Amino acid sequence: MTKKNGLTYADAGVDIDAGNTLVERIKPAAKRTKRSGVMAGLGGFGAMFDLKGAGFSDPILVGATDGVGTKLRIAIDTGNVDGVGIDLVAMCVNDLVCQGAEPLFFLDYFATGKLELDQATRIINGIAKGCELSGCALIGGETAEMPGMYPEGDFDLAGFSVGAMERGTDLPAGVVKGDVLLGLASNGVHSNGYSLVRKIVEQSGLGWGDASPFSDGTLGEALLAPTTLYVKGCVSALREPNTVHALAHITGGGLTENLPRVLPDDLGADIDLDAWELLPVFKWLAEQAGLEQSEMLKTFNCGLGMVAVVTPDKVDVARVMFAMAGHDVFEIGKISEGEGVRYTGSLL
Repeated sequence: MTKKNGLTYADAGVDIDAGNTLVERIKPAAKRTKRSGVMAGLGGFGAMFDLKGAGFSDPILVGATDGVGTKLRIAIDTGNVDGVGIDLVAMCVNDLVCQGAEPLFFLDYFATGKLELDQATRIINGIAKGCELSGCALIGGETAEMPGMYPEGDFDLAGFSVGAMERGTDLPAGVVKGDVLLGLASNGVHSNGYSLVRKIVEQSGLGWGDASPFSDGTLGEALLAPTTLYVKGCVSALREPNTVHALAHITGGGLTENLPRVLPDDLGADIDLDAWELLPVFKWLAEQAGLEQSEMLKTFNCGLGMVAVVTPDKVDVARVMFAMAGHDVFEIGKISEGEGVRYTGSLL
């Protein structure tokens, strides 16, 4: 009786050695993200973090998870994958600070049909960069090689972050009529609305490698600008007493849907659309698709990636904190009676 040749995991399409090589490649990048509180990181079955070592005395933990959405499709199609890791981190940690928490550590989930070491290394180095820029430790993650689950070259990303705050400092808190709204500039579309973006690009007849009609470089490069990280500026502002009453990360749903999430039921917001200028990318998208202003404001960030609700006599203090972190700041309106967001002026 002839004995059949024995199969291996590699024969089935899973290369454990490649996974181990990836871990070794990314260890230097993860090491650069180490911060106070980290006890054990990559390589174990789990990762440990010491809250007392991070300086907290009576902490409340806050968790967030997110992805990058269909922006990944552009990254995969163009091969420009270096920035999507920053997007992944930003989508999680920018949410955490809106609860009043300081992001502490981050874990990623990277899934693909066949592990391509160079591609994976670039992606996870981007994740490490996002963590480094937000003062958050890349403490662990999972690389899943799943043959038959993804077409060749495709991958998916998910991110998970944990932050902490001292008990009683959670946001929103103390929002009242007359509070001032400060908008922090975005650098583009960030990571929401890309299903519509891709549809508009398809209708325009342009390809990802064509010259961008609204900026330098190619259209693909312009639309892959990584999401702005607001953590350090927001954490600094939160440390100023009686200054920030609420923070709203302007993601899917735009200003129209996200700002009311941090307001009491009986209060709304009056926003002057003339207080900042619409970025060229949004002007181009609106022109190409004939988008109404209302559709723009509930789909895209329209140039503001974070909005802070600030005590009127602390506006200058908050401005300084945000500006020191590198953000352009616009005074865009005030909190007023009545529900919802009301707009004056015009973006388009």
